[in-house]
Amino acid sequence: MRTASLRMARWHRHPNAVNADQATRGWLTSPGSLTAKLIAHSTAFRVQRLHQTTALCLPDEAHAIGLPRPGRVWEREVLLRCDDVPVVFAHTVVPMSATAADWPLFSALGERSLGSTLFYDPLVARGELEFARIRDGHPLMERARAALGGGPADTTLFARRCLYRRKRGTLLVTEVFLPSVLALVPQPRKNNR
Repeated sequence: MRTASLRMARWHRHPNAVNADQATRGWLTSPGSLTAKLIAHSTAFRVQRLHQTTALCLPDEAHAIGLPRPGRVWEREVLLRCDDVPVVFAHTVVPMSATAADWPLFSALGERSLGSTLFYDPLVARGELEFARIRDGHPLMERARAALGGGPADTTLFARRCLYRRKRGTLLVTEVFLPSVLALVPQPRKNNR
């Protein structure tokens, strides 16, 4: 049984700090909705909800969401799939202090994209993107690997996260880009006649 200590991610405000290749950097720094970009790069986009429940936030998330130390949060984890291939593991946390008025649709998302609500709600303010390399031993690496049914050890994945605010509530979305995202190509737009 492995007894390695919990690995933390070092989050950076600039993508240069994570030394990503150009293709990965294009995904990390995409300014708009990741959902919209994934839809444009696939013929069939789907959100696979893994779970949505209360949990203890990760140590490297606590400060970002305004907690003095890791505490209970609402947690949602999904795989974003393009043409049935998982390309992004997404992890969202909302402090328990948030109310239904702060995030009215969060509890009812099901297999809908969170991005489809965040980017079209005029009350939502988006913070700055932060970037990290997620390595073996980090909880998000372990969870992504479990969701995929395994995967190679000693892999490094690139991730970004962003804090959103609505009324008095905060919500932190972390997107871990799986290697399969690099195989996506823009799909021809369909003409509506």
